[in-house]
Amino acid sequence: GARQQSELCNESLMLEKLPACGKSFEEMMKKVDSKKWCNLTEFIMYYDNFTQCTEREANNASCFWPNPLAEGFITGIHKQFFSNCTSEKVHWEDPPDEILITLILIPVLLTCAMITLVVWCSKRSDIL
Repeated sequence: GARQQSELCNESLMLEKLPACGKSFEEMMKKVDSKKWCNLTEFIMYYDNFTQCTEREANNASCFWPNPLAEGFITGIHKQFFSNCTSEKVHWEDPPDEILITLILIPVLLTCAMITLVVWCSKRSDIL
């Protein structure tokens, strides 16, 4: 990561070395059924090795990691393997009318009952 760097980032060296990380990741992903590519638990170790490789190569080229060039490379890998992995948006719906009415009426009726109880108790303060 974020260590102080005495040398300038050698971007061309980094861009030359990063494809080896991608190639290694590609070889490891061949072991995973492509239908399971959207399930991170199926290939988390491979992905961890890939990110460590990109970080190592960036650091070897005296570059910070992540940096825009490395991020662009990683994004390319993501597009290659995970472009069909869209997160499904949750479609919220109101509950059926019967349930909705019940959920609204219960607090209203409880509030009315509590108010009635307080008024009744306050009128009977002579007994308390």
